[in-house]
Amino acid sequence: MAIPKIQAVLFDLDGTLIDTAPDLVYALNCMRVSRKLEVLPVAATRAYTSMGARGLLGVGLDVTPEHADYEAMRDEFLGIYADNLCRESKLFPGMGELLEALEIRGVKWGVVTNKAERYTHPLLKQLGVHHRAACIIGGDTTGKTKPDPAPLFAACERISIAPSRCIYVGDDRRDVQAGRAAGMMTIVAKFGYLHGNDPETWAADAMIDAPGDVLHYL
Repeated sequence: MAIPKIQAVLFDLDGTLIDTAPDLVYALNCMRVSRKLEVLPVAATRAYTSMGARGLLGVGLDVTPEHADYEAMRDEFLGIYADNLCRESKLFPGMGELLEALEIRGVKWGVVTNKAERYTHPLLKQLGVHHRAACIIGGDTTGKTKPDPAPLFAACERISIAPSRCIYVGDDRRDVQAGRAAGMMTIVAKFGYLHGNDPETWAADAMIDAPGDVLHYL
């Protein structure tokens, strides 16, 4: 099903635009090693990556927000991560080619993520794509995070394009919820983290196996 007059494609960051799992688990493993625990493989935490510190501390150290030491451990985790944003993080295979194809077609692209701006901007700069994004909306840009549609509306305002002319691509149920609430076409990146869930149940407009598949919906 081709959607006419698409003028912009917006991407979630972790698990959609960029594979950040290796560097996030590195930060977690630094904490585990300091506590004399074994290093975890990326595969053990990959499904929790999109949940950020909360998800990784939960799966890797069994620490939830209710834990008395959670705030201190979250700060420790984020401090390590901030110093190691781009050791191994990279665009997903085929994503660079997709971005180039969008630009050739005159279709704007941007990022809407729950990741804080203080990590999002430096990461995109280190990967060499920051200056190419039409907009970059972080989890602290609007004061609200997905599944609230406010960040997506903020992106539309910045690029001066109506939500109905945008596609939102993500790898989590909340991405679909936010996109639908904003009136956008929603696409699930099946190559992403998916939080260990079945995206068939998310009621997205489409699902893709590779980044380039987005072009079918322009």
